Amino acid sequence: MKICKKLITVGLVLACAGTALGAVTPEEAKKLGTTLTPFGAEVAGNKDGSIPAYTGGLTTPPANYKKGSGIRPDPFASEKPLYSVNAQNMSQYADKLTDGTKALMKKYPSTYRIDVYKTHRTVAFPKFVLDNTAKNAVKAKTASGGISISGAHGGIPFPIPKDGYETMWNALLHFGGVAVEMKYRCYTMDKTGTPTMQSEGLVWQEFPYYEADKVDTTNFYMLKLMYLNPARRAGEGILLIDPIDPSKHSRRAWQYMPGQRRVKLAPDISYDTPNTTTGGVATWDDLLLFAGAMDRYDFKLVGKREMLIPYNDYRMAYQSNAKELIKPNHMNPDVVRWELHRVWVVEANLKPGKRHIYKKRTFYLDEDSWGIAASDQYDARGQLYRAGFSYITASYDVPAPYIDVHGHYDLMTGMYVLNAWGAETGGYHYTKPMPAREWTGDALAGSGVR
Repeated sequence: MKICKKLITVGLVLACAGTALGAVTPEEAKKLGTTLTPFGAEVAGNKDGSIPAYTGGLTTPPANYKKGSGIRPDPFASEKPLYSVNAQNMSQYADKLTDGTKALMKKYPSTYRIDVYKTHRTVAFPKFVLDNTAKNAVKAKTASGGISISGAHGGIPFPIPKDGYETMWNALLHFGGVAVEMKYRCYTMDKTGTPTMQSEGLVWQEFPYYEADKVDTTNFYMLKLMYLNPARRAGEGILLIDPIDPSKHSRRAWQYMPGQRRVKLAPDISYDTPNTTTGGVATWDDLLLFAGAMDRYDFKLVGKREMLIPYNDYRMAYQSNAKELIKPNHMNPDVVRWELHRVWVVEANLKPGKRHIYKKRTFYLDEDSWGIAASDQYDARGQLYRAGFSYITASYDVPAPYIDVHGHYDLMTGMYVLNAWGAETGGYHYTKPMPAREWTGDALAGSGVR
């Protein structure tokens, strides 16, 4: 019944949309709520039923969930893997594996595998997101060669994407709540098998794009990070703000250094600058597998595929600990859940005259959450350099997809990183936006004094 009510709502909104110009015509937009979900995924399952039809997502918490808790119990804890894929049988599943997944199987043939479970389409969204998505479908437009956007607010901007830029804007503007906070940890594993907690901190994220009273905002994403550990970094702080139109306003970023007792502008916290939070194993635009401006690449929409990706990873994201998860060479396969889902594939090639350590990147966007589920990054020689993965879950109490837990494998050095992980530190909390004064350099200085 819930999905039927959502579909009716979308139909009414589209009927009132008129003839506004946008990414699709009103006629095309009528697919939303019929053959497509209100957020643009295919309603139907696949031919053999291994991907089920969408029926509204997971919106009922399990009985052992504690209201207000940042820890979300696994609703599928009793399930067992349907099958496993490893170096010995990967050829049978080659068309459903990312290049990064295949490279890891080849690099660690005796230990790396993926356990594939029954597919559950758990993602759900609040009604206001679905209503706004219907409006955006016929109004949203990109400009400046795709790197900026207008005519969209509070929903998926391009639920029926026509090109790579529109698809990537869906990823950048995916709904993950209006405001969230967590105490996170970031771990790396080096090639000798030595794990290191690179950072622990408090992080606040806000998404003005999804605030009802900020329709005219110039920013869509804000992040504030205060480091607690290791001791050498305690008291440091970072604040960054991403604009809707990077052609007019670039990312604004500040950094607080306690030894200097001052805040300084930090324009290098972007693009391929090594992210110190991860010990340099990932770049700043590797955050959430891609973050920031799109002006250095040409983005091409390749199409849609059925792929094996990490999904419904409640145990890994909420119930695991570093000792059982962070193992030599790769994370413990026993803890990471994989499922078969449809993904949008976008290929990004470095523009002539632009500089970046990645010459080419391939992104795999989950059709339900619009989060980037996996990525492949290639160096200047065209060789696979790094492989990224997000560990998607659905926050059934909100509802909202949660894709922040992510990491990268560096296939050259043998290192890997797991970032934005909160299983040991209280999980993930949905909050209310902070006052505007908290998003200034002065506020960062006040937060960082020790």
